[in-house]
Amino acid sequence: MRGRPVSYRTYQKRTAALAFAAALAGSAVLMAAPAAQADVVDVNYQCKTPIGDKSAVSPIDIKGVKSGSAYKLTMSWQKGVSSSPVELGKGAMTPSAVIKLGGADSGTVAVSGPANAAAIPANTPIKINDLSGTYTPKKSGKVTFTAGVLTIKALGTTTTCTPSNSPGPSLTLDVTATGGSGSSTSGSGSSGSSGAQSGTDSGGSLPQTGPEDSMIALGTLGGTVLLAGAAGALWLTRRHQAVRR
Repeated sequence: MRGRPVSYRTYQKRTAALAFAAALAGSAVLMAAPAAQADVVDVNYQCKTPIGDKSAVSPIDIKGVKSGSAYKLTMSWQKGVSSSPVELGKGAMTPSAVIKLGGADSGTVAVSGPANAAAIPANTPIKINDLSGTYTPKKSGKVTFTAGVLTIKALGTTTTCTPSNSPGPSLTLDVTATGGSGSSTSGSGSSGSSGAQSGTDSGGSLPQTGPEDSMIALGTLGGTVLLAGAAGALWLTRRHQAVRR
């Protein structure tokens, strides 16, 4: 006994529903991609000044924004550090600092910023403007960014402030080195999927993927599911029409 025939309009509705479900599935997978992790970290600076040692604790925030194959880093101080026995006039103080890299990469990134836009009264904490710099990944993986040494130049003197409390990272990014160089994972590429993945990698190392690569791959998967669902529904529609004829 045959079931009740399904109308062509019903098949159209089912096709649309399959396409919509596939699109939602692709979007859900893309939204699940990991994001950067940022924390405001208290840094205890021990400063060597021309008039003696000083100390101050300031919460430090580091942000990273992707720009091409690199990242623009911005380092922010939420409280002032050190002080001057005399007033620092407008433009008299110039700050700079280094950000220490950890995790998959190593080294430091230099950051700098403009001189003070307003006069700084004597014996008051010196507010540091946001400092910025550019980081280009040399290795792929999760990289941490931690506040390093702060340098303040004013009125021909130099003050050096060093973190003394071993602060934790203010930022963690999942990065991919330019051209896949610096990969920390390698394989022989002699059998199975490893051989296929090595492709243009002359060193036999497996290509690394970061957030953007993952999103592209997952988006392709969502598109494949969408096309497969629509093709299947279209085949059922044509088969149903042929049976009715």
